[in-house]
Amino acid sequence: MKIFTIFGNPVSHSRSPLMHNTVFKALGISACYTRTQLDEGSELRNVFFAKGLSGANVTVPHKEAAYAQCDEVRGIAKTIQAVNTLVLENERLIGYNTDADGFMSAIQSFGPVRNALILGAGGTARALSIALRQGEITPTILNRSSGRLEYFLSEGLNACTWDDFTVDTYDLIINTTSAGLSDEELPIPRTLLMELLSRTKGAIDVIYGKETPFLREIKITDLPYKDGSDMLLAQGVLANHLFLHCQYDTEVIKPIMRESFHY
Repeated sequence: MKIFTIFGNPVSHSRSPLMHNTVFKALGISACYTRTQLDEGSELRNVFFAKGLSGANVTVPHKEAAYAQCDEVRGIAKTIQAVNTLVLENERLIGYNTDADGFMSAIQSFGPVRNALILGAGGTARALSIALRQGEITPTILNRSSGRLEYFLSEGLNACTWDDFTVDTYDLIINTTSAGLSDEELPIPRTLLMELLSRTKGAIDVIYGKETPFLREIKITDLPYKDGSDMLLAQGVLANHLFLHCQYDTEVIKPIMRESFHY
């Protein structure tokens, strides 16, 4: 039996085991997908091989650490320098990023988007900023401090801290921070959020499965919004496709995995 897992901290909320195990069962594949809480991202590679894994997903806050520990990185993950999907090939750890394509699929329902404000500067923010730029959407990154902005600036992107940010008008505001995942925090100060929500057309929180404080504030405004469920499904389908070494088309995997959202 092949074993897969999701690495993260926290990870107890993850729907990934249900999503992937539903596909494995439906396709008659001898495989099991579990959760692994990982406190130190630097231990990811060692734990991967110690557990005898065939593949894994990586969630916050370890996507950049995963990138650094791969034997080879493929596709858009090379540009993003953050990995959310790992596959074992000939005892080598191969890294991919399915967040970017998953996100672009999820925002289609918002209609035309010309620019977007990304809250946070972690691995997910990296993926979304590059995906948006490739989709000819101008991203701006807003983070509490400057510590993680170097990557975005090196990519020629507009990146600001709370202190040097000038409010503008945006088609979409995207929360990529973990604020609200296991607490009642907002990703940015409430006064700034209220000003931004008065000058945007829609919002998305990559957190899924719960109404975060960010989403509650958006609901009051009557703006179009969504949580991260659509992105989760789209990236999960792509990850499963890679786990199974592309033996099954994504159009076969997608309806099976979507059913798991009804459980």
